[in-house]
Amino acid sequence: MIPRLYAIADADALHPRSVPEGAGEMAEAGLRWIQVRAKGRSGAEWYRILEAVCRRLEGSGVELWVDDRVDLAALFPVAGVHLGVRDLPPEAARRVVGAARKIGQSTHDERQLAAAAADAEVEVVAVGPVFPTASKRDPDPVVGLSFVRLARAATPKPLVAIGGLDAANLGAVLAAGADAAVVLGAACRGDVRANCRRLLQAAA
Repeated sequence: MIPRLYAIADADALHPRSVPEGAGEMAEAGLRWIQVRAKGRSGAEWYRILEAVCRRLEGSGVELWVDDRVDLAALFPVAGVHLGVRDLPPEAARRVVGAARKIGQSTHDERQLAAAAADAEVEVVAVGPVFPTASKRDPDPVVGLSFVRLARAATPKPLVAIGGLDAANLGAVLAAGADAAVVLGAACRGDVRANCRRLLQAAA
């Protein structure tokens, strides 16, 4: 069962708080799906971050996801890896991570959505950005709630929506058919525990 709220522990958005500290606070607030994202870090730094996050969350019941890095997802006891459209194809990622880990896939238009919906290796489909976002340097065009509704009609797979989501608007993406709202800045910036409690309440 996919939770209604899914948070990204992003190294840049959490700074100066460390990713392991931020992910731990998310888990303590009640989050059960957390993705680790560390854009621009070296492989060695990524490894150290993920190793520390796994130690911090051990026994918490959290499903931990890794952004982009299929190689690292294969090395740690994580739930899955999330792929962007410019990352490894899902079939290639499957050969690396094996059958035990889930694969999520970002989609930003109808062609990408159809491909993810039809791909047997993709278990979670992400759509977005639903609203304008400052979390990416070069974001894809905003797709709006209409694309969430289109995606819901296009696939029975677990559907997550991302992009500019906060306590004020995440209810709208859930009402549009997303199984989960993905939050980044609204969770990471400021008081992480308080942010996540407020977001969980809005998603309930």
